[in-house]
Amino acid sequence: MIVSSTIWEPSLTNAGKSKYKALAQAIRDGIVSGQLVPGSKLPPVRDLAFRVKITPGTVARAYSLLTEEGLLRAEVGRGTFVAKDRARPIEAVSPLVNLPLDTLADFRSSRVPDVGQGRIIDAALVRIGESHRRRHINYPTAETDFEARAAVANWVDQKRLGDVTPEDIVLGYGAQNCCILALQTELHGPNPVILTEELAYPGTRHAGRLLRAQTVGLPMDDEGILPDALVQAYRTHGGQVLLTAAEVHSPTTTRTSLARKIEIARVAQQMNITIIEDDCHTTTVTDIPSYRAILPEQSYLVSSLTKSVSGSLRFGYVIAPVGLNKGLRQTAQSSFYGVSQPILDLCHDLLTSGAAGEIRDRVVLETCRRVRIAVNILGAWDLRWRDDAPFVYLNMPQGWRASSFTLACEKRGILIKPADEFSLSDGFAPNAVRLAINTCVADELFLRALNDMNDLLANPSVLVDS
Repeated sequence: MIVSSTIWEPSLTNAGKSKYKALAQAIRDGIVSGQLVPGSKLPPVRDLAFRVKITPGTVARAYSLLTEEGLLRAEVGRGTFVAKDRARPIEAVSPLVNLPLDTLADFRSSRVPDVGQGRIIDAALVRIGESHRRRHINYPTAETDFEARAAVANWVDQKRLGDVTPEDIVLGYGAQNCCILALQTELHGPNPVILTEELAYPGTRHAGRLLRAQTVGLPMDDEGILPDALVQAYRTHGGQVLLTAAEVHSPTTTRTSLARKIEIARVAQQMNITIIEDDCHTTTVTDIPSYRAILPEQSYLVSSLTKSVSGSLRFGYVIAPVGLNKGLRQTAQSSFYGVSQPILDLCHDLLTSGAAGEIRDRVVLETCRRVRIAVNILGAWDLRWRDDAPFVYLNMPQGWRASSFTLACEKRGILIKPADEFSLSDGFAPNAVRLAINTCVADELFLRALNDMNDLLANPSVLVDS
C-alpha cells in the first residue's frame, strides 16, 4: 500500500514525457521493482496529486491508462489497487471486421470490391476438385505448401522486396495473423515493446494486448515516421520491433519517402530494432523499395491477398529477414501447423493461372473509380487521398468534432470511423475521420451517402441529438 510507511515515492523527473505518462511510468517501475506489490492500494487521486504537486486530473489519467493496461484495478467505493493477476483486459471496441450489408452505407471497413472474383474462385475450386491429387487428408507440411510459396515468390515485386525465394516465405491466415507471427518471433523478455505509428490500424492494439506488449506511438509528418521520434521512443521505452505501414498508411494514406525509409533503417540498424512492414494495402507497382530490400537482414514484409483479390481467402504471407526463416516457420508451426491444404491449392491455382493478377487489376481500377467519386464530392474539404488507397482521410472543418460528425452520419444511416479509433490507448487522437470507399453498396447509395456527408460538413450547426 502506498502510505507513509512505504519507501516508494513517484518521481516525475523523466524528461520528454507529459506528466501523466511520467507518473504512469513511475508506477510501472514501482510494480516491476516490487515496491508496489500485487493487491496494494494506491492513494486517492487528490492525495497523490497534492503529494507530487500535479493536478488531480493528471493522476486520474495515469490511473486510467494503467487500469486499461491491466496493471491496476479500480473498485467502485474502495479505490485503485495493483492488479493481482496482471492480466490485460480485452478492450470494448468495435470489431475489426463488420458484416457487410448492401442496404447500409458502411464506410468503416476497408474491403476488396466485388469485381466478379466470386465466380473465378468457384471455377478454381472446381479445377482443384477435379485434379484428384489426394492431398486433402493429411496435415500440411513444408513440402506440401512449397508450391504456394513458390507462387507467392513469383507474385511479389522482387525488385522492390529484394531477392525473395520460396524458403524466405512463411504462409499464414491473412496479414493480421502474419503480423502476429512476426511479432511472436521477435518479441522477448518480461516487458516487450512494439513501436508503431501514433495512428495505426486497430489490429495493432489488439496484437499488442494479445502478446502482453506495450505499444508506443511515434509522431509522423507527410513523409512518414519521424526518425528523431523513433530514437527518443527507443531511449525512453526500449523496443524490439517497429511495426509500420510505410507504403499505404491507414488511416492517413501517407507514403513514407525513400529518403525517410533510409533514415529509419539507419536508426533501426544502430539500435538493433527489427522492422515489420505491413504491406497489405499495397496493390499497385511502386518505385520505393521496401525495408526488406533496404535492410534485408533485419526486416520482415507482411502482405496478403485480402485487399487485392478476396478477403474470404484469409491467405497471407511473411517474407522473413535474410537467413531468419527457420524461426518464423517454427512460430507458425507451433501456432497452427500450417495453412490448410485446400486453401494452399486454391491460392496456388489463382496465382499461377493469372486469375489473381486479373482480379487485382480490376480491383485497382474499381478502387480508383470510387476514390475519384469521393474526391469529386468531398474535395472542397481538407481531404487526403490517393488513387491506389482504398480509403480517404478527412480532417474536420471548424465547427465539427469527429465524434459528433460520426454520430450525425449514423443518424443518416452512414457508418464511418473517427480517427480516435486508430489512436493508441494513451495516444494522440486528431479531429478527423477515415472513410473506406469500397463499401458494399451500389453507386446510387454510395453517391447519396457522400452527398449527405458533404451537406453535413457544410452545416456544422446541425442538431445531432434531434
